[in-house]
Amino acid sequence: MFLVLVRIFGQRPLARMSTSDVVVVLALGSIAGRVVLGLSVTLTAGAIALATLFVLRWVVERIGRSSWGRRLVTTQPVLLMADGAVQHDLLARSRVSVEELQGVLRSAGIRNTQEVACVVLESTGTVSVVRTGTPLDQTLYAGIIGADRIPSALFRS
Repeated sequence: MFLVLVRIFGQRPLARMSTSDVVVVLALGSIAGRVVLGLSVTLTAGAIALATLFVLRWVVERIGRSSWGRRLVTTQPVLLMADGAVQHDLLARSRVSVEELQGVLRSAGIRNTQEVACVVLESTGTVSVVRTGTPLDQTLYAGIIGADRIPSALFRS
């Protein structure tokens, strides 16, 4: 049943996951586990529940295609660092600690903060670390909360 639903609705729920995708995957696992273990859920009820979750995910995806819907179902990316400076208020707003940010920087091979043009917490929950050196394209940073804090000298003219 699960494979049939994936074929019908596509692999989007199984690809890079947003917050709503994680909720759907957890619910799918819970439903599938109950059906497999036979915990007072019939196979038919499990199939209906799985189909309902896939349809709901499809509806959320469709809503997210409009500009108002995207704002409703998707979080905006947030600037965490700009030109080597930590944006503490945006870090707190995103519930990311300085220690977590430092770990991400180390994982990205950053040796000191002067190598950092900016760090962005993406809407998927991943963190993008952009190094200094090559001018930034301003269009890539439109829609990021705090993007106005990136110094204009870092953008190409």
